[in-house]
Amino acid sequence: MADTTGTPYDIIPVYWLGNDTLRVSAALFAENRQRLCKGLRAKDGVVPKSVVVLQGGEQKQRYCTDTDLLFRQESFFHWAFGVTEPDCYGAIDVDSGKSILFVPKLPESYATWMGEIFPKEHFKEKYAVDEVQYTCDIVDVLTNLRPAVLLTLRGQNTDSGSICREASFEGISGFQVNNSLLHPIIVECRLIKTDMELEVLRYTNRISSEAHKMVMKHVKHGQKEYEMESLFDMGGEYYCYSSDITCSFPANGKFTPDQRAIYEAVLKSSRAVMAAIRPGVKWTDMHRLADRVHLEELVKIGILSGSVEDMMKVHLGSVFMPHGLGHLLGIDVHDVGGYPEGVERINEPGLRSLRMGRLVQERMVLTVEPGIYFINHLLDQALANPVQSCFINNQVLARFRGFGGVRIEDDIAVTANGIELLTCVPRTVEEIEAFMADSAKTFSPVVSSEKP
Repeated sequence: MADTTGTPYDIIPVYWLGNDTLRVSAALFAENRQRLCKGLRAKDGVVPKSVVVLQGGEQKQRYCTDTDLLFRQESFFHWAFGVTEPDCYGAIDVDSGKSILFVPKLPESYATWMGEIFPKEHFKEKYAVDEVQYTCDIVDVLTNLRPAVLLTLRGQNTDSGSICREASFEGISGFQVNNSLLHPIIVECRLIKTDMELEVLRYTNRISSEAHKMVMKHVKHGQKEYEMESLFDMGGEYYCYSSDITCSFPANGKFTPDQRAIYEAVLKSSRAVMAAIRPGVKWTDMHRLADRVHLEELVKIGILSGSVEDMMKVHLGSVFMPHGLGHLLGIDVHDVGGYPEGVERINEPGLRSLRMGRLVQERMVLTVEPGIYFINHLLDQALANPVQSCFINNQVLARFRGFGGVRIEDDIAVTANGIELLTCVPRTVEEIEAFMADSAKTFSPVVSSEKP
């Protein structure tokens, strides 16, 4: 839904779903396009009269039927244009920053079955672009720009291993095309969030946090797992901007001594990591810090014994936390940019699953999600490995077989001196038990961790 705010002389289109939902200005995407052009102009190899061409997502049908699947915009296209409709293209003149949106020219029959067909001017106002044309005219429009080169998007998503879709249309072969320059620049732009992007991410976290708290209030002991779980990993989207939160809590509202011990071990790890995060630290070091705290706490519980330093050398932490500490967050839940060219994954247990290997930077948004799990397959492997089994007290470990696991996942924005905690849910044992015991109780935590 689009709305406008401001005076008749300064109308700013916004995305808005009504009532108490957030109004997101189209200026967010205009700023993103400006940042992209600035980055491209500074890059070696980008010549004058270069034009970026992006292809939006397509409307898909369910298998062989005519039933439309729920459409969600392609993420790079959304970042640049904020367009909610399918089957569009976008062009950006790198020298001037001029933006052109190409929308499908719908047949007259559309008005009979689907509703009003909007003119081009509607989309120009809705998305605050400089010009709107029809997709069927894309060759003529681009030809009139006389571009030296079209910059198309091709590169690997380092989380999925998939290659992003490069813009393609009938007639593109008549242009000079470069598909290698754009991807690393636009990924770096998406990595660092603007003030307006951070505001949307705060909102998605606030709403998702409320959903988690609602689950805590209504969970009932004995419900089926598919109805209500005690480890919830979920987060909502708003205008394609994501959140990702995990809460672990006892279904009956009271921690057993063993549940409390494991939960507080993970919480200690989470807080140690968040206290250490600042611009310039290595994300791999944050993962290792989480492993170290877990091992120290498992020694205190009695599951492990011996030197934590020696346990680190044999990667014992990955037995209890096989996944990475956390990932970038933005328009995608697992957002782009974790492994730029020249940064390689560390091929070690645990670290090879880490979704980011670079230094932490201000304005990154990340998840911090340490966990301790008792996975029979991994425990049996460790017990069969003499370099790891020598640290494991199997009699105590047996008590935790079938325990499952605990994960605590928060979303953070990196500030100049520390972090801003975006997630707002009960975290300590005392907070969780008090919150679940009182249906009227509210919760508001401290939301930042700044270093002096």
